[in-house]
Amino acid sequence: MSAQVFSVGRAQAGLTLAAFLRAHLSGQTWGQIRRLIEIRRATIGGDLCLDPARRLREGDCVEVLATPATKLRQPEAINVRYLDPHLVVVEKPSGISTVRHPAERDWNERRKALAPTLEDVLPKLIAALENVQRKGPPPRLRIVHRLDKETSGLVVFARTVQAEQGLGRQFRTHTVIRRYLAVVPGFVPAQRIATRLVRDRADGRRGSTGVPGLGKEAITHMEVVEKLPGYTLLACRLETGRTHQIRIHLAELGNPVCGEKVYNRKPGGTPEPDRSGAPRLALHAAELGFMHPIAGKELHWSMPLPRDLQVFLDRLRQSYPPEAANRDVSERKSVSKPSAATQPHLTTMRRPKKRPSNGD
Repeated sequence: MSAQVFSVGRAQAGLTLAAFLRAHLSGQTWGQIRRLIEIRRATIGGDLCLDPARRLREGDCVEVLATPATKLRQPEAINVRYLDPHLVVVEKPSGISTVRHPAERDWNERRKALAPTLEDVLPKLIAALENVQRKGPPPRLRIVHRLDKETSGLVVFARTVQAEQGLGRQFRTHTVIRRYLAVVPGFVPAQRIATRLVRDRADGRRGSTGVPGLGKEAITHMEVVEKLPGYTLLACRLETGRTHQIRIHLAELGNPVCGEKVYNRKPGGTPEPDRSGAPRLALHAAELGFMHPIAGKELHWSMPLPRDLQVFLDRLRQSYPPEAANRDVSERKSVSKPSAATQPHLTTMRRPKKRPSNGD
């Protein structure tokens, strides 16, 4: 059986995943549909879903996989990089969602335990670090941005209303420094990409539009960090922060991020083969910087590639013939060796000048 992709229309919004699939997979019983979900063959927006009662939204992209997805990786330990009464900055591992889907917020603890999010586990970790014992649930974290489930890297949460408002202003005026490392097939030169993104490009996936006035402005700045045989390691700076922005821009260039499973096809087309052998989406939020919304001091963090992507990158480097490696080493851009494994080095960026919000 080949993979099947369905887009959720307006009339189907609100259906459970099980009900939606039963309507589209003729001849399947309720038990067979539930079993299909249980054995990891259903995804929503590229993320595996194990809950048959998950409610769908208009525009959701539901895929029935040809074979069961690999078992979910257990997330690595969460490393807290900064903590004060107003903020917390953490290193998000791949394989855990930043926040819970709105439709899942009223789930009981048993259902939430099927796929815990960073938003779920972090309050307990903060309480342990602060050695605070409270009656009842811990104070909720306030979301100011997020990373995709498979993307690793630095994330900030606000802990107070004042911090949420202050960080929100910085994100809206595009003064927050956010730089990602991405590995893509082929060669992508340094460039600025500016498009307007819409929620549905006609196949349930987000994409760019050429229709004037439609969609939201999305701007990505790309630099070449390292040229590899058949691949490029890029540093991508977000000027705006739309959902899946880097992934969409690179895919529309014809160079989808290695490990991409959502934007690896043209609208209505079949997935393009990925021969990179990437262990997951090769995208990492390596740099984060902003002004403390209360204290007014400048804060900045960088995070090296996690082990899975570092091993992947080293394997790509090793495919160089020795003479090519010697010849091309001068073309590599600022690569340091903080440990035995070579880590890409990101030159600290200057904070962009503050400019008026464009209304996004």
